[in-house]
Amino acid sequence: METTSTEGGGFWEEAYPILPHPVELIVGLVFLAILYALVAKLVVPAIERTYRQRAEAIEGGMEKAERAQAEARQALEEYQKQLADARGEANRIREEARQQGAQILSEMREQAQAESERITTAARTTIEAERAQASAQLRAEVGRLATDLASRIIGESLQEPARQSGVVDRFLADLERSESGATPR
Repeated sequence: METTSTEGGGFWEEAYPILPHPVELIVGLVFLAILYALVAKLVVPAIERTYRQRAEAIEGGMEKAERAQAEARQALEEYQKQLADARGEANRIREEARQQGAQILSEMREQAQAESERITTAARTTIEAERAQASAQLRAEVGRLATDLASRIIGESLQEPARQSGVVDRFLADLERSESGATPR
């Protein structure tokens, strides 16, 4: 049973039914080599270039992010330092204001005390002046009344100023002694 290659079979096909025909195998290997060469020369460099660009972009982005994070950290530290300085300045200003307020209050108290003493002194002076004036008026009125009364009692005229003054002074001296608890002469 010999088979010829014209019938559709051949030795190669009968002996190795799973394997392709050697010509097809060689043509397939040649095309595979050409395809490999094209992919290696054209596609792989493009993929590697794209990979490199993306890796650089990612690394650059990471570096930028790290720089931005470092700048943000530095800005935060500076902000916190400024905030601490501002708080210290506010505390200092508050303390100065408190001291100035206490000083102003003390000065106002001193001024009020001085004004009070001035008013009290002026009032005492006024009272003493009014008392002296009232005493003088009262002395003159009492003297006049005493002179009139004495003139009626004695029956003599005491209209002379020297006599009138002596009688008034004696009467007032007796009156003052009786008020102070001493016995009259």
